Amino acid sequence: MRILLTLLVLAVVGVGAWQLLPSQGGDDKAITVGTTDAVTALDPAGAYDAGSWALFSNVFQSLLTFEPGGVEPVPDAAESCAFEGSGLRTYRCTLRSGITFPSGRAMTAEDVKYSFDRVRKINSDTGPASLLGTLASVSADDEHTVTFHLSSSDATFPLKVATGAGVIVDKEKYPADTLRTDTGVDGTGPYTLTSYTKGQKADLQPNEHYRGYLSGTGRPIELRYYADSQKLQRAWKGRQVDVATRTLPPDVLSELNPSDPDQRVTDSDSAETRNLYLNTRSGSPLHDARVRRALAWLVNREQLAATVYSDTVDPLYSLIPTGITGHTTSFFDSYPEPSPQKARELLTEAGVSLPVRFTFGYGINREASAEEAARLKKQLEAGGLFKVDVKGYEWTDFQKRWAAGKMDAWSVGWVADYPDPDTFGAALVGTGSTMSTGYSNKLVDHLILDSQQFADRSRAAKDFEEIQRDVAHDVPLIPLWQRKEYVVSTEDVGGAQYLVDGTGVFRLWRLGWI
Repeated sequence: MRILLTLLVLAVVGVGAWQLLPSQGGDDKAITVGTTDAVTALDPAGAYDAGSWALFSNVFQSLLTFEPGGVEPVPDAAESCAFEGSGLRTYRCTLRSGITFPSGRAMTAEDVKYSFDRVRKINSDTGPASLLGTLASVSADDEHTVTFHLSSSDATFPLKVATGAGVIVDKEKYPADTLRTDTGVDGTGPYTLTSYTKGQKADLQPNEHYRGYLSGTGRPIELRYYADSQKLQRAWKGRQVDVATRTLPPDVLSELNPSDPDQRVTDSDSAETRNLYLNTRSGSPLHDARVRRALAWLVNREQLAATVYSDTVDPLYSLIPTGITGHTTSFFDSYPEPSPQKARELLTEAGVSLPVRFTFGYGINREASAEEAARLKKQLEAGGLFKVDVKGYEWTDFQKRWAAGKMDAWSVGWVADYPDPDTFGAALVGTGSTMSTGYSNKLVDHLILDSQQFADRSRAAKDFEEIQRDVAHDVPLIPLWQRKEYVVSTEDVGGAQYLVDGTGVFRLWRLGWI
């Protein structure tokens, strides 16, 4: 009997040990990842949004990338990159050898030049051309050497190269002056896109020809796209996905329990922010800065965070979020608490008729955007000072509308392109910004350029502190909140805690079966 019991115990221990080992023969089983982020375009020249760039960081390569949690870019498709001289105006990279496109053709410096040139030439309304504002020209010096010539000193240029704006495409597969519109991708990233259905899913297989920063590629991945957070929640609850991120409903996020044995929960700080952008153009009812300041006196961030987001976001009082160099609380300093009385005084000074009527747009099916818009409408109409006409739009249509200045106000989330305050500068408040508010302030533009001269980024803090004071005074936008990042996975998936880390890279290759 003692021998029998011993054998039984050993058998049970053996089963338990087997369950803890990595799956044998399960490498071909795809890990399903659910998200509410949308992909605007598969062509890097036509997309400047979190959902598109998350996919790009897996199927394309840039010359540089970011290490997990890092703030300095490291070589990826490049073997090395460096500024030439002390002026921070000439940046040269040497390509890594052995990188080939799906066609089998070797990547050359001409492909790099072509990729940057077409982003700027196409200059899509929904593309990243604005991120390359200091790039004057690109030259392919030989087969493996490419040089970027900048119009002004820009210590942040390597950071921009490491983003989706610096993605390298096959010059024989992408037209020079128009966007590619099919569902194919010809990149050299750690994954190959084997099939894609817009708004539904993307199938990714490890790229066995990958050569770059990573030592190896990950498991097969099936990215599933959901129209809204409720649909993602139903898929997660029904175990239709193995990993859920960006994002589940706020009430669900607030109740996640890291000690739940049936799932793994990761929450972390993030540099993602959300702002209310205001149309400052002549002809807009919000053209007068005093009218925009009046709006700033009416926003109650704490109420938004508590009622709409179940305290899964933090109220934000400035252009630059906490955790990023140069962060201040400029909007709290200027507008410490909601005050309809102070708002009325400003509108009276501006001599406008009350209520001031304006349109407010948001992207439909984007987390709690509809509830947020309804709550903001109620706040902004306090005291009968404003009349807000709220309307939701499909995501791509929404992007085109704000780019064309067809709305007076719109709320949009902003995911940092790279871990530096510069990503909150020219892109959001510089002349010709990505958010197309029409805002232009020569001092702000000067401060942005000045900040780019410092290779030691801590020295740029004073410039950004002044930028934030100017933005709080001019109010081309009103900061709303800063997100916490949540990722949940089933108990048999490992690596989900490394999926997102604030660098803008979506690390699908870190996921694996346990």
